[in-house]
Amino acid sequence: MSILEWLGLAGNVQAPGATESEAVRRITTALATMEPDRARYLASFAYLLGRVANADHTVGGEEQREIARIVREEGQLTEEQAALVGDLAAAESFSRRGTDDFQVAREFAGLATEAQRLALLRCMFAVSASDHAVVTAEDNEVRSIAVQLKIPHDAFIAARTAIRDKLAVLKPGGGIRPALDGPLSSDH
Repeated sequence: MSILEWLGLAGNVQAPGATESEAVRRITTALATMEPDRARYLASFAYLLGRVANADHTVGGEEQREIARIVREEGQLTEEQAALVGDLAAAESFSRRGTDDFQVAREFAGLATEAQRLALLRCMFAVSASDHAVVTAEDNEVRSIAVQLKIPHDAFIAARTAIRDKLAVLKPGGGIRPALDGPLSSDH
């Protein structure tokens, strides 16, 4: 199975009456040499990956490289194009995007097949696990996007199970604040 088959790329059809958000438009401009519907699909795909990478308010080098790798393979882009799309998707300005999050998810859902939405789910977990620790904020963001894309809960659980060993909350000390480690005292 090729990476494109694994990602669920069986062609894209533009949703009737679909609108393009400003964030998707900026990434699409970077992909100006592509067919417009394909560029919109890839731009929304990259944006959603960036949304996961930004969930903890930092985008590490591993996450940015993983976004670039995924969009390079997904879109059959050159290294330079993929790096540019990865940079745009992970840009700090996207961390304050407001309603774009919902609009882009809706746009992607209109462009993507069920297989492509599931492929995005796997890719979002790949980005969040690229630094070897999926923190709760990232896990929650993936879940939020999965709900927006109407991905069935069992599919979410299956994808999450595949990266279970990277979930920070399941690692020793993960998710526990030092102030709560000791016994609780009633003499406060």
